[in-house]
Amino acid sequence: MAVLTEIETKIKTLINRFDEIPNERKMLLTQFAEYISSKVKNGIEVNLTFICTHNSRRSHMSQIWAQTAAEYYNIPNVNCFSGGTEATAFNPRAVAAIEKAGFKIEKSDTSDNPVYLVYYSSEKEPLKCFSKVYSDRLNPQENFAAIMTCSDADQNCPVVLGADARFPIRYEDPKKYDDTSKEAIKYSEKVEEIGREILYCFSKIAI
Repeated sequence: MAVLTEIETKIKTLINRFDEIPNERKMLLTQFAEYISSKVKNGIEVNLTFICTHNSRRSHMSQIWAQTAAEYYNIPNVNCFSGGTEATAFNPRAVAAIEKAGFKIEKSDTSDNPVYLVYYSSEKEPLKCFSKVYSDRLNPQENFAAIMTCSDADQNCPVVLGADARFPIRYEDPKKYDDTSKEAIKYSEKVEEIGREILYCFSKIAI
């Protein structure tokens, strides 16, 4: 385990809140954990692609937490990606909420769709996060799990080409709170909700 100290503090807080996860969600997350376990036990690389419509909020939050959870629980050979059914940009509100949770983030350019370097570990390379379609050449093209993090992407993308498994782990979009007095707290709550569930999932992985 080599997660950043600030993130480790947040992780311990979220682990103590596993009892807030509804039982039906725990069942779904356990199924996801079993998929990962089967790959790890057989020495097969685990590729996870988190998908939402615009690859701007929930899919990035999920990707970042999943890679962090793999590091925290010492789950080997896990590679986490994200994508959308269309590309926009990694929303700066989501970036700010992730940074508030303890991740170190550097914005590497000033384009309309900038690349953010997200540091979660003192020993691993940062994640390069920017908006892209799920089939982007930087993402796996086969033998990966598609994790649908929003209902729109799940409904409008009935087939994810190349995926060997699919999990509908949906989250409500914090976008509806944009430009309101609740914006910052609702984005932080979403980061914590996703983190709590992803950590629960990885805590159930048998290696």
